[in-house]
Amino acid sequence: MNIIDKYLSLLVVIICIVTIISGIMQIAAPHLVLTTMSAETSPTSSYFFAIVGMFMALFGGLMLHAIYSARTSPEAILWCAFQKLGAFVAVTMAVMNGIFSPLALGVSFFDLFSGLLFLYYLKQRREQWPS
Repeated sequence: MNIIDKYLSLLVVIICIVTIISGIMQIAAPHLVLTTMSAETSPTSSYFFAIVGMFMALFGGLMLHAIYSARTSPEAILWCAFQKLGAFVAVTMAVMNGIFSPLALGVSFFDLFSGLLFLYYLKQRREQWPS
């Protein structure tokens, strides 16, 4: 058993908690987060960024719920992975188009890692579920 498999559930839980917290931060202080990424900070951009934060918090909560449910939903895990991979593409494109500073690539690659890890988690759990 490799180190990823040994701590896979813990790592996924940590990612879920970080996602929920960062989503709540985007809801509570979108201007601060946008300023950190050197992005436009108009009332409109702050409002829509807060909406994105709401969905981040919701998907983080959904994944956490899927992990701890008596009957895990593979569909929920799959869609949470898609959300993370979609966020990777969106943030990377925003950096490439000069909307976010290169600092945002840290967030982008965290989402890529998270999405791939969620897919790996799904694969590992499917092997353990009865047919």
